[in-house]
Amino acid sequence: MLTPITFAVVGDSAASGVGDSDDQGNYFGWTYHLAKAFQEPLVYINASRPGARSAEVLNVQLPKVLDHSPELAAVIVGGNDLLRSNFSPDTFEKNLRQTMVDLVSNGSTIMLLELHDPTVIVPMPYLVGRICRRRVRAINEVTHRLSKEFGAVTLPTRTLTGIYEREKWHVDRMHPSKFGHQFIAQQFAVLLRERGYFIGEVQIDPVNNRSRRDSILWMLRNGTPWFLKRSVDLFPGLIWLSGAELIYILRQKYSQLSRDHTGAVLGSNW
Repeated sequence: MLTPITFAVVGDSAASGVGDSDDQGNYFGWTYHLAKAFQEPLVYINASRPGARSAEVLNVQLPKVLDHSPELAAVIVGGNDLLRSNFSPDTFEKNLRQTMVDLVSNGSTIMLLELHDPTVIVPMPYLVGRICRRRVRAINEVTHRLSKEFGAVTLPTRTLTGIYEREKWHVDRMHPSKFGHQFIAQQFAVLLRERGYFIGEVQIDPVNNRSRRDSILWMLRNGTPWFLKRSVDLFPGLIWLSGAELIYILRQKYSQLSRDHTGAVLGSNW
């Protein structure tokens, strides 16, 4: 009898399945759909939690899954780190690196997920959008750098055809819909087959998401409380950051004008 593969998941709401749940409030998500497609014995463990940041993944979630010595481990984190006013790319990299060191030392193959560009599907003020894109870029740079270092299986989300189609996104436009989660599972299945895993076709449910009424209720119950919590933390910081961003833009324009002026003067003297 074949020894089961242990597939462990740590991370945030993108790992726990927000956007893909049933009427009883049970979350599934892309890791669940991927696990169902394995064609060899599998033990599936999901220790992720909505709202988790990299420090929680390292210090709380990781010890729970290391006890099971996972052969395959998905580490899906970063979105909540960048949504805090005290966001630090260096701290994020330190936490993610140590998480990966511990997993690789355990013999695990790691799976990582590139963050999409939220400004494509979520309307944002211009300055806030610039800040958001820069933070997402910082997270992705860390993710890709560590992916190469540790030989992780990394999904380049941004290059996937159709990734920003509306049907692939939940009503909050921050998390994948059921279709979106199943789509991500399909893409990871392709990458894992290349690593030698026996994975069949990921099943696609013909019914996507909830009804309009259920979507509105979900936003009232979950989206509004989330918005209020972030208002206390992130939004005051965004006011300061927006001011700093505006100053940065003005300085860049002034520097460019100065260079253009200097070039014009030198050109006339030449």
